[in-house]
Amino acid sequence: MTAERIVVWRHGQTALNASGHIQGAQDHPLNDTGRTQAREIAPQIAALNPTRIVSSPLSRAFDTAQEAAALVKLPIETDPRLRERSFGVWEGLNRAQIRERYPEQFAVWNAGGQPEGVGVETKNATGIRFAAAAEEHAAAMERGTLLIVAHGAAIAYGTCQLLGLNADEWMGLRGLDNCHWGMLIAQGERIPRWRLVAYNRLVNDEAVPNLETQ
Repeated sequence: MTAERIVVWRHGQTALNASGHIQGAQDHPLNDTGRTQAREIAPQIAALNPTRIVSSPLSRAFDTAQEAAALVKLPIETDPRLRERSFGVWEGLNRAQIRERYPEQFAVWNAGGQPEGVGVETKNATGIRFAAAAEEHAAAMERGTLLIVAHGAAIAYGTCQLLGLNADEWMGLRGLDNCHWGMLIAQGERIPRWRLVAYNRLVNDEAVPNLETQ
């Protein structure tokens, strides 16, 4: 058996999100706006009936997860494979600073490529570790809904991997906005095993896909 669906939820806003600085693997907490976002959107997430919650260990994700966990009375597990993409020496910088200090690498990155020599994790490596965690936790469930609370880039590249796509080569998904969510539904033995049915949603303003008809 496996989970019937995976809901991916990005954390609320942080001070670095608001100022346009890259956080990557650094641990920055939610700001007041982020805490409000998590609290206000948590009922929408709870309405999706999660039966297991797994979060990135970074506090901005874990604290967001706590808002939904409190409503559905579930514990939160953590998995380091769900952390955000590492941006190496660029963490803590904004785009203007990166462009000024690392013009060649910035040009490559801005065009969608992989910058070399600055410690930035590849998109595909991020997606592979994220998807491995998602698959492992989903496989340990008997039906139900797995809620994963994580980060914009990690969720986008992990979703690509779950859909059988190489995130280094395919750029069809951008990162979720703060506190937005997406949903994948299991397809049994079909390829890929997961189908994306919702992405970058803020509220559940449409009917949740019926698992019996998917």
